[in-house]
Amino acid sequence: MEQGEKKQGSFKNIWYGIGRKRIEIPFPVLRDKILKDPLLNSLYISSLGFYPNAKAHFSKRKKGLAGNMLFYCVDGHGFFEYGGEHFDVGPHEFFILPCNEAHAYGSAERDPWSIYWIHFGGMNLPYFNEMNAVKDSFRPRRVKDNGEIPALFNKMYEALELGYSADNLYFANLGLRQFFSYFIYNGRHYPLVEKKELDAVDSAILYMQEHLQESITLKDLSRHSNYSVSRFSNLFKQKTGYAPMDYFMQMKIQQACQLLDFTDKAIKDVAITMGFDDPYYFSKRFKQVIGMPPLKYRAIKKD
Repeated sequence: MEQGEKKQGSFKNIWYGIGRKRIEIPFPVLRDKILKDPLLNSLYISSLGFYPNAKAHFSKRKKGLAGNMLFYCVDGHGFFEYGGEHFDVGPHEFFILPCNEAHAYGSAERDPWSIYWIHFGGMNLPYFNEMNAVKDSFRPRRVKDNGEIPALFNKMYEALELGYSADNLYFANLGLRQFFSYFIYNGRHYPLVEKKELDAVDSAILYMQEHLQESITLKDLSRHSNYSVSRFSNLFKQKTGYAPMDYFMQMKIQQACQLLDFTDKAIKDVAITMGFDDPYYFSKRFKQVIGMPPLKYRAIKKD
């Protein structure tokens, strides 16, 4: 019962209304074709749908769901409740509800939302939920979109409409990773024009990139970010997993690799170009990052 159904509103956490699209992967397919497949069982679609002008849409789950849910509001307004907080949601905003957590969500009475949603699970879901970019999405976040998000959703949906062959399941679920990236790494797809809109860590990384051939210090980075050295270091490691100067060194060595790959510069000249006064220190740091000294690296690449 899809297009012509007479039910209106939510019944047992499922919305019924004109124009809705909804596919739920049958349990036997999950059990036999997805959970047993190492390429699919890490993160996979359980169900997905589109609810246009979803009047009287409402769901409440005291124990949450076994998987996560991602909601993308393209029009109208709604809300969700999670972690004891209430959040309003508007056009071009999305949020993720983590698994096994009490929640509620629904459309606004006067201006019902239109939403794309995906319920997903997987063996790697606990690791996914520990990503900082994902945890930031447990509250509403605004995204830019030039039509790529609905287009990819429709491709995944249409593949599953054609049945649950291996090819259709692979196509839809491989697209799921790209779908996530449009949301949690939206700025990578649509770079911010104004650098002042970047957070302190992203701004510092851009500063590093602009000064790769120089010798900058941790104090330089913290001063650029308007934080104390300790506060900046903590923020940086929390987001990237690396200490700031280790990250900067990786970026410098990455650039040095390109010079070794694409130029005939002597190793000592590469070292000087990248801001190292001592070629021996450069070789030492290069080996720490790449796993071999620059001379061996160049010889292997040429072979």
